[in-house]
Amino acid sequence: MTKLLKTGLKTTALAAVMSAAALMSAQADTTLKFVSWQVDDAGTGEWWKDAIAAFEAANPGVKVEFTKVERGAYADTMTTLFAGGQPPQIVHLASFEYQAFAENGWLENLDPWLEKDGIDMSGWAGQGKCVWQGNTNCVMLNYFGFIMAYNKKILDEAGVSVPTTWEEYLDVVRKTTKDLNGDGIVDQFGTGHETKGGAGQYLTEMLSYILDAGGYWTDQDGKITIDTPQMVEGLTRWKTVIKDGLTPLDLGAGDIRKLFADGKMALRLDGPWLYGIMQKGEAAADTVVAAPPFHPPLGGSSNVLGMASEIPEEEKKLVWEFIQLVMSPDWQSKYATIGKNTPPSPAADTTGVEEFVPHFDLLIQTMTEAAAANVDRIPTGLELQYNEFGKMVQEEVQRMLIEDLDPADVVKTIQQKAEAIQQG
Repeated sequence: MTKLLKTGLKTTALAAVMSAAALMSAQADTTLKFVSWQVDDAGTGEWWKDAIAAFEAANPGVKVEFTKVERGAYADTMTTLFAGGQPPQIVHLASFEYQAFAENGWLENLDPWLEKDGIDMSGWAGQGKCVWQGNTNCVMLNYFGFIMAYNKKILDEAGVSVPTTWEEYLDVVRKTTKDLNGDGIVDQFGTGHETKGGAGQYLTEMLSYILDAGGYWTDQDGKITIDTPQMVEGLTRWKTVIKDGLTPLDLGAGDIRKLFADGKMALRLDGPWLYGIMQKGEAAADTVVAAPPFHPPLGGSSNVLGMASEIPEEEKKLVWEFIQLVMSPDWQSKYATIGKNTPPSPAADTTGVEEFVPHFDLLIQTMTEAAAANVDRIPTGLELQYNEFGKMVQEEVQRMLIEDLDPADVVKTIQQKAEAIQQG
């Protein structure tokens, strides 16, 4: 009996060794393709490269081919790769473009993988936006909340305080919009919004006013909710800021940010990236970051991570291991310390980031508040039609401004057209 037991143990051990050897042999020539626009990004690119190095060290023989594609050509390039049957195994996409890939069946449903490993996504900022047609097709990598920056010198000279409500905000931007040299031309603005360029940014610029007024494009079920008193109030606020000349007109977001950074503007609502621009501006010593006066703050999902659905099972296991790595509390903490980004994981430890980003606690606060309110720039129910929807809204709002139309009438028109777009 003992001899048989020993023989059985030896056979089992030999089988285990052979199985492990076979797995290592299979992995020896495995290359996982990973395409991204963030390869050379300061902070984020470094985080990716460090995570890849850690993954490769844990999986001898496996290599991750990390390739850059410019953001402007990204969606088209990825579509071509998937349609041609050569998708990257590790799938990195913008949060507003993954839906089309999921709709085509190109993205793996991650629910079975999450369930198998008992991973609870509760509290993970923006994760709800990764659910498409009932399936979890990605993991949210970056969700951010807006901040408000202000020029302390301009506010002090105008005798006003940092605004905490819409009424205070409007008072401040009125009192700080000035013709400083008496030539009849405004050369210092109370606030600034991009009014030249694509519909996506145009709608984002409006959204803070709309959200604070209690409006939004759709409800959580995707039903169009534009013809409401709250939306009328939100558009009225936008019309007031534009028509009363409280923001410069026909400028792109880059120009607006530079005006603020150089001391030509009192207030600017923007994402976390504004801080880096402020630091390089002529008015760097006078610009300060504060909580936005609007509630909930504008928030937005940025980019997601998933896996291609039509790849071998062994490759899927490796991709899932990579996704688990970047989701871990350790690497989510490094997303803050190395990447200087707000990690969506509630388990991330961001201690020490304030050394590099003094207001990091505020970024976490606005991200958390926006995520709790399910705020996103891409409305539920219009994901696939967002480009068409955005262009329509921009055109109708600009018509409102040019023809001085009543916002109450405008929201009815936008509601009808949005419903038609949604119904196809």
